[in-house]
Amino acid sequence: MLKPLLLIVDDEKPTRDGLRAALEDRYDVYVADDAKSAAELLEKESFDVLLTDLRLPSEDGMQLISRAKSLSKPPVCILMTAYGSEEVAVEAMKRGADDYISKGKLQIDELEMRIARALRQQKLESENVSLKQQLDKKFGIENVVGDSPAMQSVFEVVRQVAPTRVTVLLEGESGTGKELIAKAIHQLSPRAKAPFVAVHCAALPSTLLESELFGHEKGAFTGAHERRVGRFEVAQGGTLFLDEIGEIDAVIQVKLLRFLGERTFERVGSSKTLVSDVRLITATNKNLAELVKSGAFREDLYFRLRVVELRLPPLRERGSDVLLLAQSFLKEFAREHDKPVREFAPEALQALMSYNWPGNVRELRSEVERAVVLCQKEQIEPKDLSAEVQGRPVSGSAKEILAQSDLTIEEAEKQLIMRALKECNGNRTLAAKKIGVSRRTLHRKLHHYHLEGF
Repeated sequence: MLKPLLLIVDDEKPTRDGLRAALEDRYDVYVADDAKSAAELLEKESFDVLLTDLRLPSEDGMQLISRAKSLSKPPVCILMTAYGSEEVAVEAMKRGADDYISKGKLQIDELEMRIARALRQQKLESENVSLKQQLDKKFGIENVVGDSPAMQSVFEVVRQVAPTRVTVLLEGESGTGKELIAKAIHQLSPRAKAPFVAVHCAALPSTLLESELFGHEKGAFTGAHERRVGRFEVAQGGTLFLDEIGEIDAVIQVKLLRFLGERTFERVGSSKTLVSDVRLITATNKNLAELVKSGAFREDLYFRLRVVELRLPPLRERGSDVLLLAQSFLKEFAREHDKPVREFAPEALQALMSYNWPGNVRELRSEVERAVVLCQKEQIEPKDLSAEVQGRPVSGSAKEILAQSDLTIEEAEKQLIMRALKECNGNRTLAAKKIGVSRRTLHRKLHHYHLEGF
């Protein structure tokens, strides 16, 4: 296994040699005594870690970090200095440093721990970005974007199950994006080039649904004038998504159970057994466990379908995702309807954040499209929103902050973060929970808004 590439930059030879000796067991170590030679090495090699002193000849370590972070594949950057202060730490983070350590307190064990932690963090962020990019490419960021811990958990499960053929049960309220996540699992799987076929089970009576899924032979029933190929055959090699699976009757439940056990089925009116290589993903907005208890759904089928069970969170549990989704929908519909709408008025944003969204992302999407169409200015105002969204009371710090008429969405978010940190006495874990994002997301936003020292 290849060791990570580490570049140590320090103009003091004893320091360079000492660090190289201490770290070369775990890393492939390069050294440089100034920023110029370090920059040349960064251009030639794709380093995983840059460990640089602050004080260097001609160009300081912060400038070197800025250069490193501008590369197409930037390394993890850790700044060392004997001139430690909070101001230096804040400035280092602004320049893109991933960590900061004082030479006066430098211990090799701690340094190794910080490097390893930063590499793990970079790997996780890279995987999440990759996943989001693949989702975005196929389906549009507005439907899958999410910085909330709840959505990050969904993305992580999608990443893990996609390469397999495991059966997945998606649970969640209407409008939470179950079909979209099913498509994402398909597109990130080895089956991506084969068909993705969706069937909404509640849309058809049971007799027609059976034919829709398994097909039928000519003359199988009144009106069957010719052979029909079912969705299990159409989806051969790909993925079959059955939405509202809780609506299927006992006959279809038995056929699905057999398929999951043997991968075989028969068309309606035929005795010929067919084999289908199809991955099955199902979804429901009902409590299947309760349907099993009442006898309306087979327990053995339930356990077959829920090999992996993934709950999609309602929008009311997704914190600041409402802001991200609303802004994304605004841009989409402004383009689609050729409207010069650029932003939300703070009062309109306040209403969106305060509403409970019983229809979830689907309702938010429709609400923003309606607002864009009705808006007569460049800014969506409360009067452009539906009566339901306007009518909810607003409380807490969000009301105080968003009531400021001159705030943009980014400024409002910055103010909310600052307020949360103040109320949590600087505890970033508690502050992240308070505003509904992960600690990693909060760290990224602190860097974005230059609030690392707040």
